[in-house]
Amino acid sequence: MMSLSAAAPLTAREPGLLKSAVLWLLLLAPLFFSTYGFATWVTSQRDDVGSLVFAWEQHMPFWPWTIVPYWSIDLLYGFSLLLPRSRQALKRHALRLLTAQLIAVSCFLLWPLRFTFERPELDGVFGWLFAVLAGFDKPFNQAPSLHIALLVVLWVCYAQHCRGLWRWLVHGWFALIGVSVLTTWQHHFIDVPTGALAGWLCVWLWPLDRPGMLQSMQLTRDHQRWRLALRYALGAGLFALAAFALGGGGLWLFWPAAALLLVALNYALFGASGFQKAPDGHLSSAAHWLLAPYLAAAWINSRLWTRKHPQPDQIVDGVWLGRVPTGAELRYSSFKAVLDVCAELPLAPGTRAYYSVPVLDLSVPTTAQCLELAQALERLHQQGPVLVCCALGYSRSATAIAAWLLHSGRATSVEAAIAMLQQARPRIVLHATHRQALAPLSKNLRGLNEH
Repeated sequence: MMSLSAAAPLTAREPGLLKSAVLWLLLLAPLFFSTYGFATWVTSQRDDVGSLVFAWEQHMPFWPWTIVPYWSIDLLYGFSLLLPRSRQALKRHALRLLTAQLIAVSCFLLWPLRFTFERPELDGVFGWLFAVLAGFDKPFNQAPSLHIALLVVLWVCYAQHCRGLWRWLVHGWFALIGVSVLTTWQHHFIDVPTGALAGWLCVWLWPLDRPGMLQSMQLTRDHQRWRLALRYALGAGLFALAAFALGGGGLWLFWPAAALLLVALNYALFGASGFQKAPDGHLSSAAHWLLAPYLAAAWINSRLWTRKHPQPDQIVDGVWLGRVPTGAELRYSSFKAVLDVCAELPLAPGTRAYYSVPVLDLSVPTTAQCLELAQALERLHQQGPVLVCCALGYSRSATAIAAWLLHSGRATSVEAAIAMLQQARPRIVLHATHRQALAPLSKNLRGLNEH
């Protein structure tokens, strides 16, 4: 995972970005005030606006001075457009801000909530700041908190461009802004996690190091992926129903519901790219936070399935097959390289040679991916002992080694390759669809031998 404390390496700044930043600000600022004000006005005309307040919130302190960090997000919003060092990064950051606005305002119009606490009378500078705020921000437009959604987007942006002490100051100040939405009595608690969810969704939709997720959308034609997508969507629905039924603390079940819904979309639309696994084996911060309940369950599942046989097995010539290792397992191993075929679980290879071809769990690598895996394994094999892994080490990674055995001539047929795998690791699972994906590599080999 790329954490908020990880700063991106500084690169040369593209010329002419100031003009682009100003143009984006001229678009975003009026849109912010107009759409937010419109949603407030529409909601104020309704007589069915409810509220969602936990009993413990009655003890939430009111700290007038936190109106300063609360207001500071407006300055940070404007200055953030000056930070990106390329047009692409600027565009993605601006699209994150725009998407946060669209998500929040849409929610305000569809299911508005009202803030219920009565603020005490104030004077002085703090009183003036609250008065100015009250002139625009009415006690509607609560969940998801647009303030928190923008906070996530801005926090990610500033953290990527700060170093040393400045980075710690940024973290401290942004954390204070997050607290201020409660201590200024602007929001109830439910607005905070829902706002964070919206913010991370914006960061996920518009990554900086890969095509935008909307550009990656493509309906799968794989029947197995559709079956899995429907199962995950059903799981999401069950968690959502449980959250509604339980209420209170049970509302946290919306987090696994959202995670499973996103996983369903990955299987149906986004593919392995939806997990946003980087070339260094880590998942993006956005994927980590959005999918955290699913990722925890996937990790526990991988440990349970392999608890009786946690160790990898050597297949042939220093090529080993196993599950995704922990950092400690890998650190104390003799492997010089890792080939990772797992899309959903992160891996920290350290200084070892590493290559990743993310493939969705319970799906079959394509023939093109099999060839890529075979070629990658051939290169990594030259480094020394190499571990080929996926969540369990039984299917996706086994397919990768089978592809290499065929491509390298160590096996002359798919069945021969599978037999070599089964001899070393009997529990591998390769179905007819795996054989079909591997078959062209075998045919190509026979064709070369004939010539």
